[in-house]
Formats: sequence, C-alpha cells, structure tokens
Amino acid sequence: MTVINAIWLLIVNIMVWLVLHFSISALCFKIPLRYFLKDVVFLRIAEWEENGKIWNRLFLVKKWKRHLIDGSSIAKKSYNKSHLHGTKREDLKIFAAETKRAEITHWLLILPAPLFFIWNPVWAGWINIAYALFANVPFIMTQRYNRGRIESIVGLSNRSN
Repeated sequence: MTVINAIWLLIVNIMVWLVLHFSISALCFKIPLRYFLKDVVFLRIAEWEENGKIWNRLFLVKKWKRHLIDGSSIAKKSYNKSHLHGTKREDLKIFAAETKRAEITHWLLILPAPLFFIWNPVWAGWINIAYALFANVPFIMTQRYNRGRIESIVGLSNRSN
C-alpha cells in the first residue's frame, strides 16, 4: 500500500465515521422521550451493576467522565447530561431517560464497524473496530453509571413506568 493509498483510505474512513456519527445521532435524537421513559430490558441496569457503582469500581468512571464530550455541545437542542436539571423526581426521571437515549446511540454507533472490512485491508478493519469500541464504550459505561445511581435514588430500578 502506498502512502497516497493510505491517506486516501484514512480520509474515506474518517468521512464514513462522520456520516455515521451524525446520522445515527440525529435519528436517535428524533426518538420520542416517552420511549426512553419506559423500562426497556436491554437498557435495564442489572443487579450485578450495583446501581451503577460497578463501573466506577472497575473503571474509575467518576475520575474521567467529566472529560467526555456531551452530545449537547454538538447538537444544541439535545439534553445536556453534564449536570442535573433539577432534583425533583420528574427531573431525575427525564435525566435517566436521556441517559438511555445516549446509551442506545452509542451502541448503534458500534454496530456498523464491521462494514469497514468491506473496503479496508483486514488490519485497517480491525483498527476501525478498535476505534468504534474506544469511541463508544466509555460513553456507555458513563450512562450506565449515572443512570444506576439516579434510578436507585428515584426508585426506578427494574420497574415499568
């Protein structure tokens, strides 16, 4: 592979990731909040997560989560999860719902990573898999950490709303 080919491949991969990030994020932003207010099995905080505390114990989430970019800094109309918008039960329920939206967005951003094997050499495909995980798993852990703590305060754990 020549340097020119490598640069071209890098540009193509960056552009595809940008399109994926913006389009998947935009689609998830359009999902009505009421969907995320429901108890969805896939997004439910499991008992082994200890109300989100496991994420801090294993990965020290509390130390680095403030360095992650909140989606509201990019999409101004989205919900800013960098701080609470109130301490009333309804405020906390909305915050927890928005963490579900963010989590599902980041799971969906990982899914297309295997497609990069179509036009990339195998080694570059694996780099894109690593990128997808590195760019999304910290956000998923943070959402589960925050939601677990909020749901335990509000008493939402494992209940339908």
